[in-house]
Amino acid sequence: MGMFTMRKPRGFHHTYIYVDERKERLAKMEENAKRELGLLPEKEFSPEDIRGKFVEGTTHLKRRRDRERKPVHAGVLIAIIVVLLYIWYAISKGII
Repeated sequence: MGMFTMRKPRGFHHTYIYVDERKERLAKMEENAKRELGLLPEKEFSPEDIRGKFVEGTTHLKRRRDRERKPVHAGVLIAIIVVLLYIWYAISKGII
């Protein structure tokens, strides 16, 4: 985070209320099983099928995505530096 860089706007995240993810997941599993048995024709390639697979495969990226930890702000860093400088000054002058 630099002094002369523009902050990026906050990302938009919309959670759907009327969506049953379990039902969709079961329907997808059923469709895949039918494809494996040969009841349905093969599905054509879609880039949406591979989106996010790398993150799902690695545990540390999955944890990082789930944690959503915010970076440390410049004010916090300045406050820590000021406290450390005061402690250094106090030790060098023999106050502490």
